[in-house]
Amino acid sequence: MSDPHAARRKRLMFQSLRRGTSEGDFIVGGFARRHMDGLTADQLGQFEILLALDEPDLLAWATGVEPVPAEYDNSVMKLILQFKETLSSN
Repeated sequence: MSDPHAARRKRLMFQSLRRGTSEGDFIVGGFARRHMDGLTADQLGQFEILLALDEPDLLAWATGVEPVPAEYDNSVMKLILQFKETLSSN
């Protein structure tokens, strides 16, 4: 069975790998490489919203410099935070 969201996943992968900074590419792109295929349609929407944000804000939340605002504290942001923790432990 083909993935009805294949084109959407491909676009999001491209966007996640070209964030503008090497840290953004590493964290957000690495997260996408690991989790993209398992994201639900709702989570793809959450990820789209996060990718549309300014990179400094997203990185500040992902690295724990600033708390995640309630409106962006969703399942994908939680997965990004968990992914970042795996990077820190290596």
